[in-house]
Amino acid sequence: MQYDRNGKQSAVLSAAAAGSARAKPSRAKGPLVWLDMDQQELDDAYDQLVYAPNRDQVGKRRIANSERTRTLLGAPQRVAYGESEIEKLDIYRARNANAPVNIFVHGGAWRANRAADYAFLAEPFVNAGAHYVILDFTNVDDAAGSLFPMVEQVRRAVAWVYTNARSFGGDSGRLYLTSHSSGSHLAGCAVTHDWRSENLPLDIIKGAMLGSGMYDLHPVRLSKRSKYVKFTDEMEEALSPRRHLDKLHTPLILAHGTYETPEFQRQTRDFSAAVKAAGKPVEMLVGEGYNHFEMLETLANPYGLLGRAVLAQMGLTSV
Repeated sequence: MQYDRNGKQSAVLSAAAAGSARAKPSRAKGPLVWLDMDQQELDDAYDQLVYAPNRDQVGKRRIANSERTRTLLGAPQRVAYGESEIEKLDIYRARNANAPVNIFVHGGAWRANRAADYAFLAEPFVNAGAHYVILDFTNVDDAAGSLFPMVEQVRRAVAWVYTNARSFGGDSGRLYLTSHSSGSHLAGCAVTHDWRSENLPLDIIKGAMLGSGMYDLHPVRLSKRSKYVKFTDEMEEALSPRRHLDKLHTPLILAHGTYETPEFQRQTRDFSAAVKAAGKPVEMLVGEGYNHFEMLETLANPYGLLGRAVLAQMGLTSV
């Protein structure tokens, strides 16, 4: 099943999706589990490979481009923000002092990927005069199925960057956040955190771009992701950013592609509507013709959909 930019079923299928659809025998629709979806449809809506069959190809590009970026920019400054081995971050430094800082939170279904895999995003920001910081953090499998340690580490990393920005030439008053996929869920938990509890400013993050993410865990809990995430009522309530908009003090850019799964489109659309209804600043971007993994590539391009938007959010221009 393919959906248009509004999350409605479309008559147009990509060639790959169409071929896959032809290859699958028809099946009877089961009992509804979430909205108009049965269990298989909901599971597929939280499985990126079903809607983005070129996932591995895009991943190979990302790794290759990250290696090339390190040859151009040099190895990042790697710093610990916590005590465990994984609690480190990579800093790609701009040439100018007192520069703004952009922090990136990667995705990977909460289970995969490392900071080094995303170096390719740094070059346009460094060239535009910003430091680019990429976080490492634990994964849900190593956290015994809990998302709480991941959220706590991301929040602590943001606090570390704010407190220590001056040590690498950064301006703590110009701290921004970008993210993708499950990383956007984690980033959503950061922008809806009560930073006063840590004696930090409510607006510690001056702007954020959350791309292709999840912002309410209830439907995710109903999907096959519950096989490796040990969801609880406490986790669903505490770590659903959409339910904590009273703590949001960061202007947001939210984005998804038109070839993303119906649930990732709906999650973004509904979160945007909720933020707007709460009277908080939000901009919604829809990437025409992009799937889940291709959307992230536009962040690495200063003239791409996300790259242009984030640079503008930071008050920077491409070089």
